[in-house]
Amino acid sequence: MEKVLTIILAGGSGERLQPLTKVRSKPAVPFAGKYRLIDFPLSNCINSDIRKIFVLVQYRSWSLQRHIQEGWGISSSRLGEYIYCVPAQQKIGQEWYQGTADAIRQNLDLLSGKDFEHVLILGGDHVYKMNYKQIVDFHKAHNAGLTVSVIRVPVEDAAGRLGVFDVDANFKATGFTEKPVQPVSKPEDDYHVLASMGIYVFNADVLLETLKEEGDDFGRDIIPRLLQKRSDIYLYDFARQNRIEDYIIQVENGRRNKILVEQTPDSSYWRDIGSLDSYYEANMDIIGVSPLFNLYTKKWVFRTFERSMPPSKCIIGGTTLESMISDGCIISGGTVQHSILSPGVIVEKDAVVEDSVILDDVIIEPRARVRCAIVDKEVIIRAGVQVGYDFEADRQRGCTISSKGIVVVPRGMELS
Repeated sequence: MEKVLTIILAGGSGERLQPLTKVRSKPAVPFAGKYRLIDFPLSNCINSDIRKIFVLVQYRSWSLQRHIQEGWGISSSRLGEYIYCVPAQQKIGQEWYQGTADAIRQNLDLLSGKDFEHVLILGGDHVYKMNYKQIVDFHKAHNAGLTVSVIRVPVEDAAGRLGVFDVDANFKATGFTEKPVQPVSKPEDDYHVLASMGIYVFNADVLLETLKEEGDDFGRDIIPRLLQKRSDIYLYDFARQNRIEDYIIQVENGRRNKILVEQTPDSSYWRDIGSLDSYYEANMDIIGVSPLFNLYTKKWVFRTFERSMPPSKCIIGGTTLESMISDGCIISGGTVQHSILSPGVIVEKDAVVEDSVILDDVIIEPRARVRCAIVDKEVIIRAGVQVGYDFEADRQRGCTISSKGIVVVPRGMELS
C-alpha cells in the first residue's frame, strides 16, 4: 500500500503492568514465549503488505529499540521500505509526549512533504491478527475522513478501560465516550458495547488539520471534537469484517494435506494487554489443542528476534503437559503443566510449574513449586521454595499479587 504511512505508538509506560514494565516499555514486554507485544502489530503490517512504518518510542525504550533493530531488519530503504524507531525529542516544546495525539503532533515532520494519502495509527501493546488493507479499503469506499476499528466487548470489560462508540445503521459514528465508568449498552444488545481498538485510519489532510488544534489524546480530546464538526467518521466492525486467510495442515492416512481456510477462527480475537491479569489471560489463551489465539499458522506468520539457542530437552523423567516450551529450555526431572516457558528456562528435578508464564533464563531448582505465576527474566527460585501458594509469603519476598491472584516475580530476584 504505497500511499499509506503507518505510525505505531509504542511509548507507553504501562503502570498497571508493573513490575513487568519497571525495566522496559509496555510494547517491549515479552509474550507467548519468544515474542514481545510489539511483534503483533509489526507482523500484521508486514502480512498486510505495509512497509513504511514509524515506531514512536519514549519510556525506557532501549530494549524495544534493540529488539526492533535486531529482529526487524527485513526491509530495504532503497526500495522505499523501512521500520524506523523515532524517540521523543521535544521537537515543539519542553514536554515529552502528553498523549496519543500529542505524540503524532510532535512528529508531524515525518509526514511533511511526503506523498501519503492515508495515515494508519496503531497501538503497540495489543494482541490480534488484522489485515490492515481491509480497513484502508473500507475507509476509501466510504469516503471517510477518519475510520476507527471497533470490537464488541462485554459492558463490564469496557468499564473504565475502553472508549465506547454510538453508531447509526450505516456504521457511521454518532457519539463517543472515553473510558466510561458505566458504559451504556444498546437495546438490541444489553450485554455488549462497541469499543475502540485504538486503530485509526486518517486522511492525511484531515489528520494534519485536526492536530493544529489543542488536544493531547485521540480518545479524550480529538475524536469527541471531530464528531461535533464532521459527518464522515466511520466505524470498522473488526469481528465481522476482518478476514484472515490462512492454511492449516491436516494429516490423514499418513499424508499431509494443506487446506486453505478462508476465515480463521481467531480472526476476531483482540486483547488489550493493559493489566497483569489481561497479560496472564492472553498468554493462557494460546495454550491448548484449540487455542483462542493460534500462533501455529502457515500464512499469517508472526515474526520476532530469536536468540541462537539449542533445542529444548526433557531429561531424567522430565514431563511437559499442555505447555509451550521455547528454545534452550531444560526440563531435568521436573514437571511443567499448562504453562509457557520462554527461552533458556531450567526446571530441575521434582520441581513443578503449573498454570504459569516463565520468562527468559529463569532457574527453578529441585522441589520448588510455582503455581499461577508470572516470573520475569533471570529469576532464581531456590530448592523447595513455593510461589503462588501463600500470598503473604510471596509479598514478603517482594512479589506483586494481581487482583485475580496471579503472583508476579520481578526480574532478577532470588527467592529462597
